[in-house]
Amino acid sequence: MKRKRQIPYNPVFTEGYTRRAVRFLKRHPELKNQYAKTLALLEINPHHPSLRLHAGSGRLQGVHSVSINLSYRITLALLIQDRQIIPLNLGDHDAVYAA
Repeated sequence: MKRKRQIPYNPVFTEGYTRRAVRFLKRHPELKNQYAKTLALLEINPHHPSLRLHAGSGRLQGVHSVSINLSYRITLALLIQDRQIIPLNLGDHDAVYAA
C-alpha cells in the first residue's frame, strides 16, 4: 500500500522569536538536539503525538503549544490553511504562558 506524501508545514521565524531562541539555547545548550528535533517534527507533522500539541485558552486562545521535553515548550501560531507555523515563544511552562 502506497502512503500519501504529506506536504510539509513552513516555519516562519520572526526576528523576536529568533532572539529568544538564541538566548534560550545559550542557557540550555543540552536541549539543542531536542529543540532541533521538535522543529523538524513540526514541519513534517505538527500533530505528531510526541509533540503533545494543544490549543491555548483564555488570553492564549488562537495560540498552540508543543513540548520540547517534559519541562520546556514552544508556543506557536499554527495556520493550517497556509500550512505555516509561526513560533512565538519558548521556555518553561511559566515563561511561555505568562508572555
